[in-house]
Amino acid sequence: MINKDFFPALEALESEKRIKKAVFVEALETALAIAYKKHAGVPKAIEVRLLPERNTIKFFAYQTVVEEVENKEKEISLEDARLISRKYKIGDRVQEEISSKEFGRIAAQAAKQVIMQKLREIEGEMAYAELSQKEDELVTCIVRRLDGKNVYVEINKLEAVLNPQDQMPNDRFHVGDRIKVYVKKIKIGQKGPQIVVSRTVSGFVKRLFELEVPEIAHGIITIKSIVREAGYRTKMAVYSDDKDVDPVGACVGNRGMRVNAIVSELDGEKIDIIPWCDDALEFIARSLSPAKVVMVQANDEERSARAIVMDDMLSLAIGKDGQNARLAAKLTGWKIDVKPYSSLRATADEEEAASAESDAGLDDSLSTDIFEEDLGDLE
Repeated sequence: MINKDFFPALEALESEKRIKKAVFVEALETALAIAYKKHAGVPKAIEVRLLPERNTIKFFAYQTVVEEVENKEKEISLEDARLISRKYKIGDRVQEEISSKEFGRIAAQAAKQVIMQKLREIEGEMAYAELSQKEDELVTCIVRRLDGKNVYVEINKLEAVLNPQDQMPNDRFHVGDRIKVYVKKIKIGQKGPQIVVSRTVSGFVKRLFELEVPEIAHGIITIKSIVREAGYRTKMAVYSDDKDVDPVGACVGNRGMRVNAIVSELDGEKIDIIPWCDDALEFIARSLSPAKVVMVQANDEERSARAIVMDDMLSLAIGKDGQNARLAAKLTGWKIDVKPYSSLRATADEEEAASAESDAGLDDSLSTDIFEEDLGDLE
C-alpha cells in the first residue's frame, strides 16, 4: 500500500503543471522498475503497475516465451516455460508477482531521482513544443542571471541567451527584470533546447508595432519594409489597401501615443514611418525622411539613384556617419547617392559652357522626377 494522498497528488500535478496523469504514471512505473531491479538484483525483467483504484503498487518479474533465447533477462525458452505450465506458447509472457517489502529507502531515493529527471524532460519537451511556435515572435521574459556580457533569461521555464550583439547600446539589465525580446532561433542541442533571443533585429520593432497598432495586427496596414540600426534609428515603410486608412497616422497614433510607446521601449531610438508606394522614384524620395527631396535621378539597370536636396538639407538627408542615407538604401533596395542642389546647378553650368550646342540636362539613360509636394517630417 502507498500513501492515500499519492494519487490525488498526481491529479494536482496534472492540473498545476499540465502534465497528464498517465504520462507521470508511466514515468513512475519505469523509474520504480529500474530502481527495484538495481536494488533487488532480480535476474528478470521487472514491470511495475500503479493501481489507483486500490491505492497500491504491484511489482512483477516477467520473461517472454521464445523459440531461441537471446536475452536471458527478458526471454525464456518454450521448453522451460512448459516446465512451469503446459499452457504457455510462443509469444506468451511468464510472470510472477514479487514482494516489494524489501524495496528500501535507498531504492526509493533512486526512483525519486529518475522520476524527477523524467519530469524535467517532460516539462522541457512541453515548454519547447509551446515555444517552438513562437520563433520570430515577441515574448516577455525574466532576467535570471548575468554572465559577463551575456544575459540569460527565462522563457516558459526554459533558459535563453541574449548575446552582446543582440543587446541595444543602452540596455542595462538586472536579475529579476522583465524585458521584451524577439525569439531569433530555437534548436535542439545535446543539453536540450537552445534559444537565442534578440533586441536588435528589425523584427523586434515590427512585432512591437503589431502589439501597439491594431490595424497592423488585423492586416489592415502592412509593413512593407523595415530596417534598423539598433539604438539609433529605424525606418519603416507602411501601406494600406483601404483608402480611408492613413497608415502613417495610424502608426503614429493620437498625439504620437502609439509611436512614443515604442520609442520608450527602445530607449529613445528614432523611428521614421514612411508611406510605401510602388513608384520607385517617389519611394526613394520618401525614404530619406526627415529630409525633403526635390529631385530623384534613377538608373533602372543598375538600381542606383541620385537624390537632390536643397543645400541646407544635405546633412539631414545623409545623417550622422551616413546613417540616414544608408538606411534609406536598405529600405528601398536601391543604391542612393545624395547630392546638394548647388552641385546640380554647377554641373549644368559646366556642361553648358563646355558645349553650347548640346542640351543641358541629364543623360538619356536616366529617368527624373521632381517632388514639389511637401513630404513632411516623419521623424
